[in-house]
Amino acid sequence: MESSTKKTTQRNSTTQDATALLRADHKRVSGLFAEYKKARSSENKKDIVAKICRELTVHAQIEEEIFYPAVKQALKDKTLVPEATVEHATLKALIAQVEGGEPDSEMFDAQIEVMSEYVQHHVKEEQNEMFPKAKASKMDLMELGEQLTERKAELMAQQPEQGSSTKKAKSPSMNKSAPMNSPTHSTFPSGGMAQDKRMLKHRRTADHTL
Repeated sequence: MESSTKKTTQRNSTTQDATALLRADHKRVSGLFAEYKKARSSENKKDIVAKICRELTVHAQIEEEIFYPAVKQALKDKTLVPEATVEHATLKALIAQVEGGEPDSEMFDAQIEVMSEYVQHHVKEEQNEMFPKAKASKMDLMELGEQLTERKAELMAQQPEQGSSTKKAKSPSMNKSAPMNSPTHSTFPSGGMAQDKRMLKHRRTADHTL
């Protein structure tokens, strides 16, 4: 009984609730995008991009494995979670395009800018719509926060050591056998960059009209 009480006290004093933990992740990634804009050397940019990809990959996974299912069940949600999951799929495609790449061109900088804008949009929807509804529900956000913290630690430990992945010409997750002119290695899918920007512009216009 005493040990159980101690465990609860320890958890409450060191664990963030789920939404606070995810907000902290959002803030960390936003800071990394800001660092990239100020960076000048290719080596520095490459290190920052590796951190961005690492943070976003782990963040998306813990949301999909733990947070989204809990939100879907508690809110009986049929819209927010499916849309967020689809946005994650697009984000993973953007990550695959830059992960392990060489930040030595305007095109690469444009890719990072598109990714940054897409992440901003996704974060806005989560923090303005999903998180408030989760906090207003009967979800045990402290328990979820503990689960997210533990799973994040596991996944971060499985990620390549910082700097080691940036020395590789290609990301481990990419198709190593694909030729350089294949869709896997294309800078953007046909019309992809323009399409992403049009989508973001359309979303911002829609936000203003609401």
